[in-house]
Amino acid sequence: MSAQKTQKSQDRPVEAALRVSGRVVEQLPNALYRVELTSSGRPQITAHASGESGLLRLRPGDTVEVELSSYDPGRGRIVGRA
Repeated sequence: MSAQKTQKSQDRPVEAALRVSGRVVEQLPNALYRVELTSSGRPQITAHASGESGLLRLRPGDTVEVELSSYDPGRGRIVGRA
């Protein structure tokens, strides 16, 4: 008997995240922020701080760089200050 190798995961193309700049408008509960985008047609999104950015203290008025989710354009991840 010969064993055939099967691929468990499907090869899916990885989409590059869209990075845009924005300004923190409001601090929400559970480490979420409402961010107003400056370079897109969508006025406001909900974003969370990621990785090392989670340790930063973000306040309304701070300019940040955001990665938009490819699945839900109304959600994003704050990757750093701009």
